[in-house]
Amino acid sequence: MTFCIPVKGVFVTNCYFAIDRKTNHGFLIDPGAEGEKLVQLILEHDWIIEKILLTHGHFDHFGGVDAVRDALDIPILIHEEGKAYLERPELNLSRFCGGELTVEGAKYFRDGDLLALQEGDLRLKVIHTPGHTNDSCVLYDEAEKTAYVGDTIFKGSMGNPDYPTGNERLLLKSIRERVLTLPDDTLLCSGHSDVTRVGAEKPRYVF
Repeated sequence: MTFCIPVKGVFVTNCYFAIDRKTNHGFLIDPGAEGEKLVQLILEHDWIIEKILLTHGHFDHFGGVDAVRDALDIPILIHEEGKAYLERPELNLSRFCGGELTVEGAKYFRDGDLLALQEGDLRLKVIHTPGHTNDSCVLYDEAEKTAYVGDTIFKGSMGNPDYPTGNERLLLKSIRERVLTLPDDTLLCSGHSDVTRVGAEKPRYVF
């Protein structure tokens, strides 16, 4: 079960709760801001969040992590290439937006890893999709036909490859070979647009 909660810092970012229906355990994906608000929602719904997952290391996707981690004592996970972004404000872009945000103590996953709840059937497969950033990933729930795509692809557009470490050729390759090869009815839940589906986005790209 997916819940989308827009949070506002410098930008508005879609934060997602992926919750197992049977156990109420789940993951929090991309808490970009308003960490206290997210904690309150978790408590109100009696959700048990086991991990915070980041699709990539831009500050507008992790700005709320410390408030959530401090309140609930849960780990933060990001792709292994994300370490530099969490440590360096010039890479995570916070330096250019009025702050110097960093995150300490994250754990790391790799392409192909399966992120599983300790209690519940929810499983998210890590699909590395570099191009917007080196560490960008899609977190794919095959059972629910849902992919949390961060800023790799949006409804009607794709992520910006012009930030540090971005690469348009690599981004297009990631979209064509790693995202749009998922089943056509897969929901694409992005960081900054409405939900779309793989089949709806395919015609925009030349194979």
